[in-house]
Amino acid sequence: MRFHLTIRGRVQGVGYRYFVRSKAAQLKIAGWVRNCENGDVECEAQGPEEVLANFIGQLQEGPTSARVESVWRDQIPDQDDSKLFEIKY
Repeated sequence: MRFHLTIRGRVQGVGYRYFVRSKAAQLKIAGWVRNCENGDVECEAQGPEEVLANFIGQLQEGPTSARVESVWRDQIPDQDDSKLFEIKY
């Protein structure tokens, strides 16, 4: 299962992408995360449904310096990418 996620709030300049990458590594989720020009953060995450539910829950909390207002998700087709999770610039 794979989701495209858009995270809104105070999520740039607070270590949010590194938080996302760390959580993804802990849960063995593949995908990527990056900042958007409008101040949002977006990512794609792929893994088992129950693991993704846990991951999305952690993204809603974020690091202590962030203030997450919302996490929008859309299910998208799985991809044959590596098992790595990267920060895109």
